[in-house]
Amino acid sequence: MLRNILIKNAEIILTFDERARELAGADIRIEDGVIAEVGPGLDAPGAEVIEAGGTLVTPGLINTHHHLYQTLTRAVPAGQDALLFGWLRALYPIWARFGPEEMFVSTQLGLAELALSGCTTSADHLYLFPNGARLEDTIAAAGEIGLRFHPTRGAMSIGESAGGLPPDLLVEEERAILEDTIRVIDAFHDPAPGAMVRVGVAPCSPFSVSRELMRDAALLARDKGVRLHTHLAENGEDVAYSEAQFGCRPGQYAEDLGWVGEDVWHAHCVKLDGQEIDLFAQTGTGVAHCPCSNCRLGSGIAPVRAMRDAGVHVGLGVDGSASNDAASLVGEARQAMLLQRVALGGDAMGAREALEIATRGGAAVLGRDDIGQIAPGLRADIAIWDISGLEAAGSWDKAALLLAGPRQVRDLFVEGRQVVRDGRITTVDTGALLRRAEALVARLMG
Repeated sequence: MLRNILIKNAEIILTFDERARELAGADIRIEDGVIAEVGPGLDAPGAEVIEAGGTLVTPGLINTHHHLYQTLTRAVPAGQDALLFGWLRALYPIWARFGPEEMFVSTQLGLAELALSGCTTSADHLYLFPNGARLEDTIAAAGEIGLRFHPTRGAMSIGESAGGLPPDLLVEEERAILEDTIRVIDAFHDPAPGAMVRVGVAPCSPFSVSRELMRDAALLARDKGVRLHTHLAENGEDVAYSEAQFGCRPGQYAEDLGWVGEDVWHAHCVKLDGQEIDLFAQTGTGVAHCPCSNCRLGSGIAPVRAMRDAGVHVGLGVDGSASNDAASLVGEARQAMLLQRVALGGDAMGAREALEIATRGGAAVLGRDDIGQIAPGLRADIAIWDISGLEAAGSWDKAALLLAGPRQVRDLFVEGRQVVRDGRITTVDTGALLRRAEALVARLMG
């Protein structure tokens, strides 16, 4: 049974609702996992009261692209200074030694870190399944942590011997991929409002699956009523591969195979040109912008300003912790803001717009109309930030979270359940989790 909660006396509430209201000295009443009221002077007899004086309250942040299995392979020396393709080749042999335990522990680590950064919902793109690993390993991990989860059943089917990038031992037969995709959708996908798990279909990339699998995956997803996700136009190598292998740019390749539409979102899109941006805007195709990973791999600066101005739905993604080395959604939002300013000038993107991308923007990309705002009737996914400490001291505009901090939440609620309290994860023993992770990393390094 969900508790009734009253978040009381918040210094500022950034609602990101339809009127973009910013409320001072206001409260939030939560009933059965849903926001019931927002405003000053609320009362809720019998409810648990969360005193929020000296805090900024925002919607929970939304991560639209991640490879959570990579959390156990941060800062691997062989790939530290490589571009995308070289980085992947360095790490594929390590990932090939993973199994169900590595998938579970790595997912829990990544989601716990995300929760501390204010994230309440995360997508995940798992596209390799070595040694008996299955998508439900990650779903079980997310269930214990308590975050809202959008796992996607990824796949690779074209190995090195057939002209693809991954080693042959990490690819799967395409019929088996489609059959297992049907299995996990039927077993775990929940289309209902407030769903904690929604499954997507996500062949890894144009350089690791066939045209036929891309097309069949799109048909399957639409037959099942689930969303489609893949990588697209991540860097210059990616575009060159598309032009050499398919005779067209990535956007045209996606359109030809049915990979545009309101049920599709692509990761990265660093190298989209103006015509491709217009295509995405006209078709309602979404983009997961991953600024820190794009910097780490030298992929470039995605044209987020142009996308937003054209009407493209843009959310934020951490990408894998092996190509980011961190899993902080608030950090991604700040980096997104800074990169647009580096590329286009100091007025290219403000702190509030970047935070909107991390909340409302992510909800739109994932096709959710029940999260991403603080408004009556929406799910109670809420981040509470302590703005009374050192990181915000001296700030004249404490609602400009991305300019002055903090970078970690005090409290975090998902569906009205408290996942973080006073800066600590409440749902799992993080000490035991860390010890388990250290043992697995030692085994992988051995």
